[in-house]
Amino acid sequence: VEIKLEDKYKLEDGIRFLTGSQALVRLPLVQIRKDSRKNLKTACYISGYRGSPLGGYDQQILKNIDYLKANNVHFQPGINEELAATSLWGTQQSNLRGEGKFDGVFGIWYGKGPGVDRAGDALKHVNLAGTSKNGGVLALMGDDHICESSTTSHQSEFAMVDAMIPFFNPSGVQEILDYGLYGIHLSRQSGCWIGIKCVHDNVSSGATVDLNENRFSIKDVADEILPEDGLN
Repeated sequence: VEIKLEDKYKLEDGIRFLTGSQALVRLPLVQIRKDSRKNLKTACYISGYRGSPLGGYDQQILKNIDYLKANNVHFQPGINEELAATSLWGTQQSNLRGEGKFDGVFGIWYGKGPGVDRAGDALKHVNLAGTSKNGGVLALMGDDHICESSTTSHQSEFAMVDAMIPFFNPSGVQEILDYGLYGIHLSRQSGCWIGIKCVHDNVSSGATVDLNENRFSIKDVADEILPEDGLN
C-alpha cells in the first residue's frame, strides 16, 4: 500500500499516524467535508497566539497552508490572544443579515494557559454573544501543568468555568480529533464556545488514528425541545 504524508489530511477513511498538532490541522478539513455531505458550504477561521504545548500548531498549519486555503480554511495569527478571540467573534456574525459567502464559518482559537488568563474578558464576551447555527467555535487551551516550558504552571479549566465555556479533556490523539468534531457540533447546538484542553502529553505525542469520518454520528437537538427563539 502506498502511503503519502498528505494522507493524514486528505483521506476520509483508513488508519494513519498523526501527532496531536496534526490532528488539530486535520480537524477543520473533516468538519468542512462533513458539512458538505449535508449540503452546507462552510469555512473555517483559525486565530490565536502560539505557546507551548501548542507552539508547533501554527507551524503545522503553515506547512499545509496551500491545501488548507484551497479547502476554505483561513489562518490569521493573532497579535495577542484577546484580538484573536475578538476576530473569531466576528466569524459568528457573518450571516446575521443573510449575506454571507458561506452557510456558516466555524472558528478555532488557540492560546497557552497564561494567554487564556489574559484573554478572560474577551472569552466571556464572545461566549455570551453566542455562535451561529452553522458556525461554532473551539477554544484550544494549551496547559503546562508541570511548568516544563513556561514561567508559571497553569490549569485552564477554572478559566473556562469562570467564562461559562463547556470543555473537553482528550486523553489521546484520537480523542483530540473526535472531541474536536463533537465540540464544533456542541457549539452550534448550544450557542456556546467549547474548550479543548491541550496538554503536552497529547499534543506533542503521536498515535495511529482511525480516519473514518463516518465512524460515529452526532445528532441534532430535537426541534420540540428547542427554545422558542432558537439556539443562536
